[in-house]
Order: sequence, then C-alpha cells, then structure tokens
Amino acid sequence: MKAAGVLLTLGILFGGTLGGPWSAWMPQTIMAFEGTCVAIPCHFDYPDELRPSVVHGIWYFNSPYPRNYPPVVYKSRTSIVHESFQGRTHLLGDLQARNCTLQLSRLSPELAGKYFFRGDLGGYNQYTYSEHSNLEIIDKPTIVPPAAVVVGTEAEVRCVVPDNCPTMKPVVSWLNHEVLEGQAIFGQLEEESGTWSQVSLLKFQPSRENNGLELGCQVTYTNTTFLFEAFATLDVKYVPRILQVNSSLEITEGSHVVLLCVADSNPMALLAWFKEEAVLREEPSTNLTLELDNVTHAHDGIYVCVAENVYGRVNRSLALTVMYAPRKPSVNSSVVAVEGEPVTILCTTESNPEPIITIFKEKQIVATVVYESELLLEIPAVTHEDDGEYWCVAENQYGQRGSAFNLTVEFAPIILMESKCTAARDTVQCVCAVLANPEPVISFELPTRNVTVNETDQEFVYSQKTGYTVTSILTLRGEPDSQLFIVCSARNLYGTKNQQLQFHHSNNLMWAKVGPVGAVVAFAILIAAVCYVSQTRKKKNVNENSSFVQLEHPPVAYSGEYRPPGALDKSEYERRLASDKRLLNKPEGSLDLNVDYANIDFTKLPTKDSYTLTEELAEYAEIRVK
Repeated sequence: MKAAGVLLTLGILFGGTLGGPWSAWMPQTIMAFEGTCVAIPCHFDYPDELRPSVVHGIWYFNSPYPRNYPPVVYKSRTSIVHESFQGRTHLLGDLQARNCTLQLSRLSPELAGKYFFRGDLGGYNQYTYSEHSNLEIIDKPTIVPPAAVVVGTEAEVRCVVPDNCPTMKPVVSWLNHEVLEGQAIFGQLEEESGTWSQVSLLKFQPSRENNGLELGCQVTYTNTTFLFEAFATLDVKYVPRILQVNSSLEITEGSHVVLLCVADSNPMALLAWFKEEAVLREEPSTNLTLELDNVTHAHDGIYVCVAENVYGRVNRSLALTVMYAPRKPSVNSSVVAVEGEPVTILCTTESNPEPIITIFKEKQIVATVVYESELLLEIPAVTHEDDGEYWCVAENQYGQRGSAFNLTVEFAPIILMESKCTAARDTVQCVCAVLANPEPVISFELPTRNVTVNETDQEFVYSQKTGYTVTSILTLRGEPDSQLFIVCSARNLYGTKNQQLQFHHSNNLMWAKVGPVGAVVAFAILIAAVCYVSQTRKKKNVNENSSFVQLEHPPVAYSGEYRPPGALDKSEYERRLASDKRLLNKPEGSLDLNVDYANIDFTKLPTKDSYTLTEELAEYAEIRVK
C-alpha cells in the first residue's frame, strides 16, 4: 500500500517535468538500515519522437558504462544479475510509464554505493542516464541536537530514522530521558528530495545537572530482531556557578595567604580575583588561586571572585582582615602656648584592632581612650605646670608604639619660695629663684639706697639657669645694716614680678648651745618681745641678738664704712653686745631656778628707746630675783 503511494507521488512529481530529451530523476542519496530494505525512487524520459512498443531497463552498480561490465543489479529482459544481488532486487516501477523505481532487500554493507539506470527502447535506442542514486547502509539512527541547549530555555532533540522500505515500519523510542524536566515526545513523517524519514521529537527543560547526560534513540522493527541505537551527550550551557571560595579571614601582618575560587560553568568561565576595582589575576579556568606574600595592612579589604561566560556572570566576596600593631602615633606637632590660652592636641594612629591610646606626662596619665584611632587632649586654660614633654602611646594585643611631643607654655615670672636673704656677721647673701618662660631679666633693688644690680654686675651677682628656673645670687660684704631691705625684680614680655626678700640668719643653731637655763631665758625674752612690739608699735626694725631671736628684718651691713642715721655708734654697740654676752655667760647658780619665769608680767616692762630689748628684759629679771 505504501509502495503504491510512493509510485503515485513520483507520478505526480515527475509526470509533467521530464518531457523531451534523455533524462532521469532519482534521489542523490538514500539511506537504509542494514538488514532492512530500501526503495530507490526513479523516473526517466526519452525523446517524444521515439515511440517504442516495449521499454526495457537495466540497473547497474557503481558504473554507468556497459563496456566496463559493471555488476547488473536488475535487468528486465532476463533474470540474470550479479550474484551479490540475486534474490535481493525487485522493480517496483512500470517502465512503460517511465517509472524505474527499484527495491533492494536484505541490505548488507557491500551493497552501499552508486546505482545507475539504463533505458532500452530497442535497437540502438539505449541510453545510460548520468543521474544516479547513492545508497548508504547505516547501523544507527541520527540524533540531531539543537544548536544550543541552554538552561532556562526549552530544548528540542530530534531522532531521524530512514523510512524508505515499503514492507518494514520502524518503531522509534528514547533512552535515558526520564530525568529530563518537562519532557514531551512527538512523532512525524518527513519527506525530503524523494526520501522519507520518521522523526521523533523530544522536548524538555534543561538543567545544569543534565549537562553530559547520554541521551539515546532506539529503533526496532516489528516481528524482527533488528535493534538500532544511537546516543548523544547533552551539552547544556549555563551561567557560571561558584562552588568554593575562602571564608572571610583574620590574619596577622606578615602572613602568607592563598585565596581559592572554584567555579562550574559551560562553557568554561573566565575567573578573576578583584580587590575593589583592581584586577589582581584572571584566566579561563575552573579554579583560580591568588597568593599574597608578606601581608601588610594594605592588603586588608574585600576580595571578590568573579566568574563570567557568554551566558552570565556571578561573584562571591570575602573579607581579608589584617591584624597589626599600632603605627607610630602622629601628633599635631609640638605646641607653644601662652599661659591661659586653650590648647588642643590630637594624637592619631592606625591599627587593627583599634588600640588603647594614652597620653602621659612624667609617667602620669593625662588622657586615655579605649578602642579608638584618635585621642583629643583639650586644656581649656593652659598653665605653666602643663609645660613639658608628653608621650602619646597606642597599644593593642599585637604591639605598642609611642611618640613624644612637647607642650611649651610661655608665662610671666614667678618668684619661688626659696628666694631669701641670709645674713652672717660680715656677709649678706640673697638668692632670687624665678620660674619664667621666656627667660626673665632678674635684678636686685635696694630702695633705701636707691641702688639696682643685676647679672651684669658680676662682682655682686651670679646667675645660673636650670630649665625654666633662673637663680640669681647677690653677695654683699660688710657689717649688717638695720635699715637695709632687698627687693627681687623679675620681668619678661608677659609681665614683671617684685618681691621683698626675707632675711634669715645662718647661725640659728646657737639655741642648742646655751643650755637649759639659757633656753628658759630665751623663751621669756621671746614672749616679752612679742608683747613689747604689740604695745609700742613704734619701731619697725628691732635689733636682734643672733643667739636668741630672728626678726623679719635683721640688721645687716651693706659695707664696713656705711652707718645709717639713728644707728648706734661703735662704743654703744660694743657695750650692749657685752651686756648680752654677760647675761648668757652668767653662772647657772646666779639665777634662781625656782623663779616662775612663766608668770612674769611682761606688760609692765619699761619702755626705753635707748636700750636694747635684751638689756630691758635682763634688768627686769634681775630685779625680780633680788
């Protein structure tokens, strides 16, 4: 029934197209499975003026020329054919109708080749047509994959099976297709250039897991043992997928680090390591390593592995944290300020983790901050005590670094407590110690004498400097002068300071030499002196006996030749001094130790300007004893 359809089709196709000279039509190529059969469609023509009563035909194998004695496949006049084709050939066409269709059965590989048809119209009207058909004997079907199988788009795979045997119907099925998602199978019969094929269509949604799948097409024939199979490996294209990359890392400075990125893609992806916008390394591969030697804090940051092909791009990132000791702190330079001004000092550093920053002055903590990269020291009103060297120290578990800086405070002179005058018998030495910045000019003023001396008067003044302290020493020789007082004056561009220097005796250890009786007398004299001064308030300067009492302005001598007005002459002075010595050197038994000196009414002491206080007290004490 199918053969009749084939012949009818050929008649329709060629009935009106092949008139005129010698010509023939047959498919250039036709395929069939080994062991099955094939019908080679054929139609020929000859000149219309030839009107043969009978038309014969011959099929040759591999050659159109009889003189070459090619194997005879089929001959209508006789049954004599080549032994290879005996019992295998059968003419399906009607030569009288110019149809030369030939069927070959039990196909074997040696039957593959070219087949030529020769028309025999009788006499000399014989013609071998140059048109021929090439028979291919195959042993498996043809699987035709799509141009690209891409994840996310529907794919269609075709299995093409030749169907040119009128007596055998192929059965087509698929193998290993069960794992495909959304699969569907369709069958259709297709004709091309006079040959027929059974086409089985397999449609599905590919996934990356289907890549490399061996998909099979199987052909069988009913009531036969024939089995033909073909396999095709699915080449599924998909966007890259990163399978492995390092987790975020914390490392110490100086370490060696290897970053690994492994990707799966089809086609192979271009792998690259990025840090920010910079490409550190790239190459087409399934894995890519990035080695970092002697890591520093500059390597700290986000690293990105990028995998890219024509179907897409993906990336994975990781954080590389470099732990390191603080860098040397940076301070906004050394500072010079005027006392009273506000001062701001900023100390900054870099480290990981953040450090503890401390500012020290003379090993004392001035300010500190925890887990910060900067420390701001603010002094609202700086004083001279803030002057000095400071250290900014930053520390974490990986180390410690520090930087020194100076805070220089400029201030007006300050006269220190150790400034004083010390009077000896024939010498007065005055010390003026001044703290100031910038260095002050120090002078000694003697107001009563209208005299001012400084370090330029090297005969009298000697100066030395230690840090911001300048010490000037004034040395005067001669007998003490009762009216002498000395003022220290210090000045710089921020101010002037004046201070009267207090007098101190260098022999005040005489208290230890007078004995117990002398001590009692000295105590009594001291009390009397206090009472006497409070009553009279007339004398500003009181003569002092160096063995007993030290007053605010002891008598000193500026020179041996000078005697101020109202001072005692030499004879009077010597007489009174002898009286003091007589009192001190008096035998212990001459005083009644039972006398209650503590109950003496010192308010009744006589007031005599012409006597020294020592003599008045001594005379009064002797009267009471008598």
